[in-house]
Amino acid sequence: MTATPPAIKRVLLKLSGEALMGDDAFGINRETISRMADEIAEVVQQGVEVAIVIGGGNIFRGMAGGAAGMDRATADYMGMLATVMNALALADTLNRSGTIARVMSAINIDQVVEPYVRPKALQYLEEGKVVVFAAGTGNPFFTTDTAAALRGAEIGAEIVLKATKVDGVYTADPKKDPSATRYDKLTFDEAISKSLGIMDATAFALCRDQKLPIKVFSIFKPGALKRVAMGEDEGTLVYI
Repeated sequence: MTATPPAIKRVLLKLSGEALMGDDAFGINRETISRMADEIAEVVQQGVEVAIVIGGGNIFRGMAGGAAGMDRATADYMGMLATVMNALALADTLNRSGTIARVMSAINIDQVVEPYVRPKALQYLEEGKVVVFAAGTGNPFFTTDTAAALRGAEIGAEIVLKATKVDGVYTADPKKDPSATRYDKLTFDEAISKSLGIMDATAFALCRDQKLPIKVFSIFKPGALKRVAMGEDEGTLVYI
C-alpha cells in the first residue's frame, strides 16, 4: 500500500515565540521545542514542504518595550534579534533530530545566519529542507504575523498555518464562555465583520488580497499539524 499523500504541498507555519516557553515564564523550554520539532519532522516526512516564521515574544516583545517608554523602532529591532535566537534554537533542534533546517534572516548578520534570498529559500524547500525565516520583515512597525503573510505569498505557500494555544477560532473565548463553539470555516469578510482578531490587520489584509487561506490550530494538540497537512478536520479555515 502507498502512503496517503498530503492535502497540502507547501505551507508557511507561523509559530509564536510564546509557544516555545511551554510552562516556563520566559525563554525556551527544551521539552516543548523538541516536541514541536518532532511534529514538524513528521509532516516533512509526509512530503510537505515547510517554511516557518517565528516570533520573539518569549524573549522580547517590541510593542511591550515601546509601551514602557522605549523608542518603538529600537524595540522592534530588539524583537527581531529575539526571533533570530528562536530560529537558531528551532533549526538546531530539527537538525539534531535528522530533519535538515536552514535559517534565513531579513536583517544581515552573515556570521550567524544567511540572509533571506527568495530563490535560495525556494531551492531549500524543493530539496525537502525546512526553512526558518527570522527577523520578521526586517522592518520596524511590522509584526511577525505580517512577515508570515509576506513570506507565505513570496514562496507560493498554499496556506498559512497559524499555530496558537487554542484549537481554532471560537465564537467567544472558550476559557471564559463554556458555550463558545468553534468555527470550522470562515470567510475573510466574516472574520472581519465579527472582529475575531485572527491576525493583525496588515497581515490579514495581505492574505486576503493574495487569496492565501489561513488555518488556525493548536500547536499544543498532539498530531494536529499532521492532521492539518493531511486535510483532516482540524482547527478553523479562513478563506476567500
